[in-house]
Amino acid sequence: MSSYRPGGPGAGSGLGGRGASAPRGYVPGLGRGAAGFTTRSDIGPMAARTTGVGGAESGDSSALISSGVGGSGSRAAELRAAKLQMKAMQQKQQQTAVPVGVGVAAAAAAPFGVAPKGYVPGAGRGAGTKSGDDDDAGPTGYDQFGGYNDNLFGKDSTPYDDDDEEADRIYDAVDERMSARSSIKRRRGAGGEDSITIRGGDDDAGRSRIGDQFRELKEKLADVTEDEWAAIPEVGDYSLKYKQKRREDTFTPLTDSLLEARKQANADATSGNTKLAGTAQAVDGTSTSGFRSVVTNMSGLAEARGTVLGMSLDKMSDSVTGQTVVDPKGYLTSLSKTKIATNAEVSDVHKARLLLKSVRDTNPKHAPGWIAAARVEEAAGKTLQARKVIQEGCEACPDSEDVWLEAASLHPPEVAKTILATAVRRLPKSVNIFLRAADLEHNDSAKKAVLRKALESNPTSVTLWKAAIELEDADDARILLSVAVENVPHSVEMWLALARLETYENARRVLNRARKALPAERAVWIAASKLEESQGHDDMVDKIIDKAVRSLAQHDALVSRAQWLKEAETAESAGAPLTAGSIARRTVGMGVDDEDRQRTWSDDAAGALSRGAVATARAILAHGLATFPSKRTLWLQAVELERARGTPASLDEVLAAASQRLPRTEIFWLVRAKEKWLAGEIDAAREILTEAFAANPDSEPVWLAAAKLEWETGEVERARVLLRRARDRAPTDRVFMKSALLERECKQYDDALDLIEEGIAKYSKFAKLYMMGGQICAEDLTRDKYSLDRARKFYQRGLQACPASAVLWILASRLEERAAAFDHGKAGNKASNGTGGVTKSRSLLELARLKNQKTPELWVEAVRLERRAGNDKLASALMARALQDCPSSGLLLAENIITSPRVEQKSKSADAIKRCPDDPRVISAVAALFASERKIDKARKWMDRAVVLDPDLGDSWARYYAFELEMGTKEQQQKVKERCTVAEPKHGEVWCSVMKDMSNRRKATSEGLELVAQKFLSRRQLN
Repeated sequence: MSSYRPGGPGAGSGLGGRGASAPRGYVPGLGRGAAGFTTRSDIGPMAARTTGVGGAESGDSSALISSGVGGSGSRAAELRAAKLQMKAMQQKQQQTAVPVGVGVAAAAAAPFGVAPKGYVPGAGRGAGTKSGDDDDAGPTGYDQFGGYNDNLFGKDSTPYDDDDEEADRIYDAVDERMSARSSIKRRRGAGGEDSITIRGGDDDAGRSRIGDQFRELKEKLADVTEDEWAAIPEVGDYSLKYKQKRREDTFTPLTDSLLEARKQANADATSGNTKLAGTAQAVDGTSTSGFRSVVTNMSGLAEARGTVLGMSLDKMSDSVTGQTVVDPKGYLTSLSKTKIATNAEVSDVHKARLLLKSVRDTNPKHAPGWIAAARVEEAAGKTLQARKVIQEGCEACPDSEDVWLEAASLHPPEVAKTILATAVRRLPKSVNIFLRAADLEHNDSAKKAVLRKALESNPTSVTLWKAAIELEDADDARILLSVAVENVPHSVEMWLALARLETYENARRVLNRARKALPAERAVWIAASKLEESQGHDDMVDKIIDKAVRSLAQHDALVSRAQWLKEAETAESAGAPLTAGSIARRTVGMGVDDEDRQRTWSDDAAGALSRGAVATARAILAHGLATFPSKRTLWLQAVELERARGTPASLDEVLAAASQRLPRTEIFWLVRAKEKWLAGEIDAAREILTEAFAANPDSEPVWLAAAKLEWETGEVERARVLLRRARDRAPTDRVFMKSALLERECKQYDDALDLIEEGIAKYSKFAKLYMMGGQICAEDLTRDKYSLDRARKFYQRGLQACPASAVLWILASRLEERAAAFDHGKAGNKASNGTGGVTKSRSLLELARLKNQKTPELWVEAVRLERRAGNDKLASALMARALQDCPSSGLLLAENIITSPRVEQKSKSADAIKRCPDDPRVISAVAALFASERKIDKARKWMDRAVVLDPDLGDSWARYYAFELEMGTKEQQQKVKERCTVAEPKHGEVWCSVMKDMSNRRKATSEGLELVAQKFLSRRQLN
């Protein structure tokens, strides 16, 4: 910083001299726009003022100006320097005040001249005011830089309170603390003077310049030698980029494969395999503690590769002939299956080795420890080490057969034979060692020799006898078995095997000997019974089984009832049904309470039949019927068994017995007569029904069955006579209906209507009579106004008598819908009549729904009526109302699926399945949807599910058969037809409409299935 020295050369000679003193307030270069600069040591805490040579004091304003004013430091530093300067000027002015009348020279000594009397600095801009002519009057606390300190707004506007005083004390304490920390007294060399201090203000008291603090150190530099100077380290670069935290050096460990390769190379070198050891060389000959730079020897690698390949081929070659046994096709496959151990597996193997070593050291006689150690080595791929371990185990545990067997499994067959030979000398009673030795032999003769040697040491071993007998033919096996039963008489299998190989007489002797040797074994008695049954001695079967049960009871052989029934089923599966039946009859009553016998025996028969034991089930039911001859459920169960699994003769025998035991039960008479009729034995069926009449003279089912028999066989007059007698002796509503139906089929409509009127007079609540009367008038008679009125009267009378019959309402509405067809004389009004017919039909159905709420059939008929009339929107609205009224109706849901647009059928199917998951009509409708989408397998599966849910619903069978006609094969079609014939369905809307048509009444079920399926195909119900 540039400054003037007060009192220097030329002082007082004016401003033009170089050594002249600068005027007060002078800032060098300020007039030309220059700006000086100051440092922290000049204006900061370590600032100091120099003492003038010409006698100027340290508080001289020129020194302050030169050190504080005009610097280019911070704004705070400049303000601080200015404040110090002003304080110094104020103190000097107070000490040397200029009196009034001072001369120009004295006034020139002041920086800005002498102020006039009464002058108040800054009064013009509001800083203060004059207060009279007194010199001392006016504002106090004058500051030459800032003016007077009077408050412009009054003395008491901002009072100096306790908080201000406390704040001043705190700031003063902080300043004193900072001054005390930086106050360092340094002594000069010879003069002993204190270091130059600044006295210009209280804040800078006792503070020295930074340069003075290093004065002693700088003086000592004169004693530094050249070598010491050269030894001083270079100053480092302390820029910001080197002050950042540097990342630590990372070291990547070597992989296990590299370490293992290095270890193998060292092992090859130490073992003398120079071809493998010379593949790597160091660059220099020195060896350090770290890794050496390695240069790969390519020729050495090639030689090493050839050597490894040769060793691999040697291992794969035959040791005898030298020919290779490598499978060229499976070689790569075997390589791909080679397991590569991971680090975790290697660690586990190491831990297992240490653990098992501890086990072996603790208890060397513990055979499982040696076996486990050998298996660990084998699993790790160390076969040689495993063999070594198991060899030590054989030496430590020579009496353990498991150790010997493990050793044999770890060695090749030839070595294993030697090991097992040593083992059998050590353990001649070990059966497993002999069996293992026999397995190692490749021809039967050697195996026989080993087993015979084993039998010499172990003549009572059943396992060895079985193994030896299996290798012999029938004759030699018979000889061995005869010896075996002498050595092991407790073996049932040996006795039974010998009996099977002997002739009948010898087998009887063998079984008698077995029975004496094993009196408590039931298998011997059952074998004897089978033997007699195989020879046709049926009468001996029951005797043997009865004697067996008593003998076992005498010898306290506890055989439960369930075990006997299981033996019966086993005997039946072995081809001995008589033995099975005898066992069941003799033991089925064991341990059963009297009150539980019927239920228990019924369950036993059903369980045996479900497992395919028909003879056992038949015997159980026979025993139950003998005990309870009047139980209808047992007889029905027996009839179903014979119908499903028996023959026509056995079924007729059971039905005859049931009819004799329960003559008042018509079902057995009727079923027996029907079976005879289906078999073509009409006369036998008539005789059975005659006997039924004798036992049940007033039975409606018998009368109707007799009439149907004559009716179906073409004997109409005999049928009419039987029905007339039935109306006289056993009059019922069904008798009158069947009589009218017979006359209708014979086209005797007047007689039929007379019989209907007679029946209505007696049975007015029977709705089918009204239906038949209306159908005869509407369909069979001439279609005129008279027939229409008669039909309407029948339906009206029926609706009054039977308002709950939905079928009557539907028939009446259909009649009104077709009313125009009965008016032949007014062809011109046909359209209007048709419209009126629909209106009347709609009204009838609405009335029907009012009287029979929540009836799905009426809703479906109303929807179909609107669709037939072309009112699709009204039909959709009715369907919505119907689903609200009957949300769980399968009939409505199925109709909704079929009649909905194609894009809505999937969503409606899903909703229907959620509401009715087990309704056959819904399932059938969904199956039809699948069929239309050509999802054949899924459609077939759902069709089959529908017929299983309700086999009596003919519509499901017809849809299934129609589907197979379009999508299936001949075999599948025939299978569906056969199943439908067996089920004999009787219900279904379309099925009944076809099968009850007068032209189709005599058609069989299979023929009706064809007709209904064709009707479905024509109506395209599947698509």
